[in-house]
Amino acid sequence: MTTGLVLAAAAAASALAGFADLEAIDRQVAGFTGAPIGAVGGALTGVDRRLRLQPCRSGLALSWRTTMHDSVVVQCGDANGWRIFVPVRQAAPVAAAPVANAVNRGDAVAISISGDGFSVSQPGEALDAGAVGDWIRVRPVTGTRTRAEPMRGRIERPGVVSIPLP
Repeated sequence: MTTGLVLAAAAAASALAGFADLEAIDRQVAGFTGAPIGAVGGALTGVDRRLRLQPCRSGLALSWRTTMHDSVVVQCGDANGWRIFVPVRQAAPVAAAPVANAVNRGDAVAISISGDGFSVSQPGEALDAGAVGDWIRVRPVTGTRTRAEPMRGRIERPGVVSIPLP
């Protein structure tokens, strides 16, 4: 038996069994996305063949689930109709650009210490470099020749490192 006859026989058996034609849904999804199954922009895989969906008499409505076009919503318009989500193969992510440092080693920073109901700020020096959100070591700048002990703080924005207290 040729492949075409096998597929036609499977579709006919599915229709006779009272279930929706899943291959027809795959074709409609491919037409909607403009790409075949497995290709970038097309369905990640075919509709799961274990599904036993009621035949849809009023036709299918296809739409993008989100503006990111990461899946297609296939919905049967019949009363008590069904709805399935078909994931779409996305392009491989492009490597992100390196994150620029908000603070470099040796930079003058404001060290902000905050707790429940208070906030104190003092000048300091960054002992490490980092981006916003990174934890780095900082040292308060004192007017005396003695050096203060380093502390760890989180970079809030360029030039500002915070040390939250419980």
